[in-house]
Amino acid sequence: MSSELITLFMFATMMVLLMTGQRVFGVIGFVGTAAALWLWGEGSFEMPFNASFQVLNWYPLITVPFFVFMGYMLSESGIASNLYRMFHVWFGPIQGGLALGTIGLMVLIAAMNGLSVAGMAIGATVALPELLKRGYDKVMVTGVIQAGSSLGILIPPSVVLVLYAMIARQPVLQLWLAGILPGLLMAVIFGAYIYIRCRLNPALGPALPAEERARITRAEKFALLGQGVLPLFIFGTMMALFMTGVTSLVESSAVGALLASLAALFSGRLTRGVLEDTTRNTLLISCMFLWIILAALCFSAVYDGLGAVRAIENLLLHTWDLEPWMVLILMLLSFVVMGTFLDDTAMLVIVAPLYIPLVVKLGFNPIWFGVLYTITCQIAYITPPFGYNLFLMRALAPPEITLVDIYRSIAPFFVLMLIALVIIMAFPQIALWLPELYSGRRG
Repeated sequence: MSSELITLFMFATMMVLLMTGQRVFGVIGFVGTAAALWLWGEGSFEMPFNASFQVLNWYPLITVPFFVFMGYMLSESGIASNLYRMFHVWFGPIQGGLALGTIGLMVLIAAMNGLSVAGMAIGATVALPELLKRGYDKVMVTGVIQAGSSLGILIPPSVVLVLYAMIARQPVLQLWLAGILPGLLMAVIFGAYIYIRCRLNPALGPALPAEERARITRAEKFALLGQGVLPLFIFGTMMALFMTGVTSLVESSAVGALLASLAALFSGRLTRGVLEDTTRNTLLISCMFLWIILAALCFSAVYDGLGAVRAIENLLLHTWDLEPWMVLILMLLSFVVMGTFLDDTAMLVIVAPLYIPLVVKLGFNPIWFGVLYTITCQIAYITPPFGYNLFLMRALAPPEITLVDIYRSIAPFFVLMLIALVIIMAFPQIALWLPELYSGRRG
């Protein structure tokens, strides 16, 4: 059997097992191990197991629990709620202002956590009830929260980009810098869409009533603005120490976790319950992340044994004789398809070892490709029927928001994300300008 047919069989088996409701890491690890036994017999049993020892050499993985802890500490202690109150007060007078403020909140949450799950949790539990109470269209705001929360895997300190850096052997800081402008571009596109739509149809996003605005004093406005600066200060301190070389990546993540804890302590919100919830959530997310990486490494070890990298290269470049841009587009389409039923971490560990050497051979920049990969993950997060954010929203949303509402809500944001992806493909300097600027100054 050819390596192409074996690959197709492995992915088909994995999809069938995932549809039975089994855990992602269990399915991926089982398929990888079973395929190794099937292809090479009992002597191959230890091959996937040995591949998992690569994780012991991935020192930057230690950053994952620190970044997750930082985000959950700011969330559980109520500091993130203050952020929403700040946006509520400052953007409320504008048509659709609270939805615009929610996008701003998601950007800051992304800068605090590096994962989409925290933004989704805060948006669905803090912002969504307030938006519905204020008469905002439930379909529109459901899409706002789902799309906005996806920014967490693109804006630094993105955990996904840390993992991509380890696999692609690229500098983490370069990837973080590359994600800033594309992430802000997507936030601006989302914001422009919300503003224009609410201007055309004010009933979708009414402004705060004049009498309510009158009750908010100028002193209260600036006090809330000061509270909103605190998370930015934590993020800025962490990034400045890392960019100037004072701390390593792991040390910077520890600094972020420490500063978030001190902020909660000095604000009087670091209770035993907050510490317990933060620690438990950090443990759950970190263990899930690690198990998926271990299982995906078992899966990709079989690929290495098959010589699948060379097989895919021959198929795309020689058998099909495709142009480099067509190959790139097919890669991105495969990310969107796989991302509808695979976690971004699993997808990255499985296919990145296949794609990245081909990307380099085709003459594309691997830093730029990392940004494109992350955006396609964001698109997959909101793509029916199995998008990760769709089911997370279903679990967190109030009863009046149905699954049909959730599916309808993401249609315009799906298109907006595709537009952002095309723009960054057409103008790579949007992603590469900051890394090149930083490299030039360092040189």
